[in-house]
Amino acid sequence: MKPPKKTQRILAGAGGTPQPLRATPRGVASIVSTGNRPPQAKLTLPAKLKLKPVPGTGYSVLATQTNLRDTQQMIYPRPIFMTRPPNSFSHAMRREIYQQPQAIAETIAQHLKNDIIFPGELHAIEGALLTFEKLIIAASGSSRHAGLAGEIMIEDLSGVAVDVEYASEYCYRSTHAAVEPIVMVITQSGETADTIAAQREALTRGVKTIAVSNVAGSTIPREASAALITGAGPELAVPATKSFTAQLTVLYLMALFLARKRGRMTSEVTRSYLQQLERLPDAIAVSLRAWDELAEQFAQNQYPAENFLYLGRGVHYAIAREGALKLKETSYAHAEGYPAGELKHGPNALVDEKLPVVVLATCDHSDPDSILRYRRTLEVIKEVKSRRGRVVAVATEGEREIAGVAGEIFYVPPAPELLLPMLEVIPLQLFAYHVATKKGYNVDHPRNLVKAVVTE
Repeated sequence: MKPPKKTQRILAGAGGTPQPLRATPRGVASIVSTGNRPPQAKLTLPAKLKLKPVPGTGYSVLATQTNLRDTQQMIYPRPIFMTRPPNSFSHAMRREIYQQPQAIAETIAQHLKNDIIFPGELHAIEGALLTFEKLIIAASGSSRHAGLAGEIMIEDLSGVAVDVEYASEYCYRSTHAAVEPIVMVITQSGETADTIAAQREALTRGVKTIAVSNVAGSTIPREASAALITGAGPELAVPATKSFTAQLTVLYLMALFLARKRGRMTSEVTRSYLQQLERLPDAIAVSLRAWDELAEQFAQNQYPAENFLYLGRGVHYAIAREGALKLKETSYAHAEGYPAGELKHGPNALVDEKLPVVVLATCDHSDPDSILRYRRTLEVIKEVKSRRGRVVAVATEGEREIAGVAGEIFYVPPAPELLLPMLEVIPLQLFAYHVATKKGYNVDHPRNLVKAVVTE
């Protein structure tokens, strides 16, 4: 049986290793593999497929993934990623950006079993989880930005109060006054000196700690009361990319875990949130190549600039800070992340025709608060344009009004408000990568920086 022409252009595969689908009497099928493991199952899909072109790739994917996900969950425990990555990667950073769908999926798989979040992983602090009054997050660099996003995820979903501290400042602050806290330390390497010191100080004060790290055998997880290990795998480039989105995944799971623990969510509602999270890897994989091409195009226009301003509201402020840090680390340009509402309180003085302003303007249209934030962010963009600022925006697919006020736009798939950060940070990582490479810099090993800061 000769397959229809349109099905010959579909790819399905896991972990960035796509395989062409082939026709069968029942429909279209493919052998699917898990990361580097051998193929395990044959996936059969309906013969009538609605296809959607992926811009810039030459391939098409299912217009809706409902049937695909229902089918693959019965046979195969990992998401199916549909993408066509570059044939080769000239830098580890770019390769690791493309590995993020797999990193997120592996992190979910490690910490979610039969709808149970963190099964057995937090038993050592079970008593503290029942009585603690505040969660204190101590971290540095990108890990602290993940903590800032996690603060809003956890407070909004579970009602638990969260404070985020610089790990280097934690030892010098009396953050435990009149509360029984748990301290969460976040670190990619598990060997960050400031974070080790913060955790040891917390343990000295008699506080239980939770370590979030990418390296299971490192110092911080070993010394912690409990440890949650991300599934990012080895990250060679100094700038954090896949380790960052894996940390966001753990923090989102923590928000759902605490919401369930405290009776803020039923099991059915929790399951719906988990299903939304499980859809992210596919959504990212489909978009990666288009984001990459746009990032290269936008970087060509913006890389001569010496200063950049990044703006975001709510949970997106954390991503504005992370986007600015990525650009700062890789391209040596001065970049700052600000809450969008703070533009008029100082930064507006910098806005002119030479300043690129990168704005997080995504929106969850099922969330009234998200819609309000989006409307106010549009007003900020108009303010920047009125002062001849150069706007690069990240927006949600289907938004039309923003096209009239922003010159360059990355579009991300629709997602719930608290999951949008995992989508919108990736175009900013690619933008930083291309700005830096156009300047001729080594993005994998920026000057004066190391992967693990082992001295205070």
